[in-house]
Amino acid sequence: MNGFFIVGTDTHVGKTWVAAGLLRAYAALGLRVIGMKPVAAGAVLQDGVWVNEDVALLTAASTVRAPAASINPYLFREAIAPHLAAMHKGVRIEIPRIRAACESLMADADVVVVEGVGGLLVPLSARQDAADLAVALALPLILVVGMRLGCLSHALLTTEVIAVRGLKLAGWVANRIDPEMHAYEENLDALASRIPAPLLASVPFLPACDTERMAATFVPRRLVGLLG
Repeated sequence: MNGFFIVGTDTHVGKTWVAAGLLRAYAALGLRVIGMKPVAAGAVLQDGVWVNEDVALLTAASTVRAPAASINPYLFREAIAPHLAAMHKGVRIEIPRIRAACESLMADADVVVVEGVGGLLVPLSARQDAADLAVALALPLILVVGMRLGCLSHALLTTEVIAVRGLKLAGWVANRIDPEMHAYEENLDALASRIPAPLLASVPFLPACDTERMAATFVPRRLVGLLG
């Protein structure tokens, strides 16, 4: 094992920022790192090339270079659910193709950080979802909890799905996406007592992307311990 699968309690909870911060934190320990976004929905045309913001952020935080087709096997222009974006484009998201790309990245890096899409049960096709992809990649999961009203149920439902699917939860990150959230510490304690994995970082509200500051929230010895 030389990687992690980053899953969120929902979309827009900071998965990409956490993944990029994790990459920078491991790079600071002298490890060769690369980020992967198997499925990305939403792209803009830049200099004749379709670019997804999340993929670009992960690439910038990586120290290992790889072909774009390996880093991001499926890129869709529409910012909609991936199975719908694939249907509109007339393609099918194939998990074996993603797994082959991930394995190629693992051959060249010490740590591969794979960012999922949306929540854990987001459909990828008529019969498969993001949890099926996590099972196929067989990587430990890191759960990003978007700390806001309603996060308790979202987080605990996700941890139940992780257990039901036989996945390993390596740890979780509390990402404060709502600076006005009431009883933040009490909510944090409620999750810490119920999620069966260590809290890896409690990230303060960040009004803009700052992967260096995100990386600084991780304790180096904990990161080393995750690698076994």
